[in-house]
Amino acid sequence: MPAVVHPIMVRTTRREDFPGIFHLCQQVYPGFIPWTEEYLASHLRVFPEGQMVALEEGTGRVVGMAASLIVSWDDYDLQAKWGHFTDDGMFTNHDSVHGRTLYGAEVMVWPGLQNRGVGSGLYRARRELVERLKLLRIRAGARLRGYHRHAAQMTAEDYVLRVLRKELRDPTLSFQLRRGFRVLAVVSGYLTHDPESLGHAAVIEWINRKVARPEDYAGQDPRFAIPLSRPAV
Repeated sequence: MPAVVHPIMVRTTRREDFPGIFHLCQQVYPGFIPWTEEYLASHLRVFPEGQMVALEEGTGRVVGMAASLIVSWDDYDLQAKWGHFTDDGMFTNHDSVHGRTLYGAEVMVWPGLQNRGVGSGLYRARRELVERLKLLRIRAGARLRGYHRHAAQMTAEDYVLRVLRKELRDPTLSFQLRRGFRVLAVVSGYLTHDPESLGHAAVIEWINRKVARPEDYAGQDPRFAIPLSRPAV
């Protein structure tokens, strides 16, 4: 008998969502809980608007989660690691005074619920937040989850180029490209102890067209340039 598909609702995270987020973490990262109560409480304290959950409307189950902060990009190197951008996951470097970049630190979707609108809803909510706050852009590190299958045959940069040309599909990067992101660079050592990406990530960017100037579209490695598309819903 097919499983019942419930509508998805995205809203800002509350403390009562923490147990559901822990359960979600267990499904996405078996044997490892990356977000403890200390981390999640810090996120809510410094930037509550940037923390989101996706809930099944029929059950209230947390089936997705997104965590973000605002950074002043000039304070960071394009090749910086996840820990630098997030203050080792605490988000205490959040800078809403000088920052114009929403940094996407995490997006999780319950395994088996891909293509059910969970990830799309979270990304749409992030774009709406950026537009509401009149920020310039979203940037993040796209963990190259499929790279381990091809690492013996190609570099991480070659892998990204083939994903951009749609010769390969990456579970994370391909999804983000369909939502209007572009690739700026490829970094190594972005995450540690990640057997899927082997530590590699693509630095990705979504530009808020409502406030961007022509010069804001500069800075991309020409090898990764593809025409910008409108985000999928």
